[in-house]
Amino acid sequence: MSKINDIQDEIIEEFEGFTDWMDRYAVIIDMGNAMPALDEKYKTADNIIEGCQSRVWLQADYDAGKLHFTADSDAIIVKGIISMLVRVLSGHTPAEILDADLYFIDRIGLHDHLSPTRSNGLVAMIKKIKAYALAFQAQA
Repeated sequence: MSKINDIQDEIIEEFEGFTDWMDRYAVIIDMGNAMPALDEKYKTADNIIEGCQSRVWLQADYDAGKLHFTADSDAIIVKGIISMLVRVLSGHTPAEILDADLYFIDRIGLHDHLSPTRSNGLVAMIKKIKAYALAFQAQA
C-alpha cells in the first residue's frame, strides 16, 4: 500500500509550489499531455466511463497479479485527472487498489475546484477503476 501513498505524495509535492488555480490546471493539463496515447483499438464503447461529461476511455489489463491501466479523454483537464488516477493506481494488485485511500485529490484541492459535472466524472472514474479491481480480484 505504501507505494500507492508514495505516488500520491509525489503528486501532492508537484502541486505544492502553485497557489493559483490557473497554474494548477496547467500542471494537470501537462500531466495529461505526458500520458502515453491510448491505442485507438481501445477507444470503444465498452471502455467509455459512464457518468463523465467528456469522453473518457479506460483500458485495464491484468498481468502477474497486477492491474495496468491506460486511458484517454477528449477533454484536456479530464485527461490530466485520469492520468493522475492511472499513475497512482496502475501496477498494483486488485486488493491494493480496493484498499487505497485516494487522499491526494483533496490534498491538492482538486475536489474544491471541479465543476459538479467534472466532480461526478471523477467519482465515475474511481468507481470504474475499483470495479475492474473487484472483477479481477474475484477471478484470482
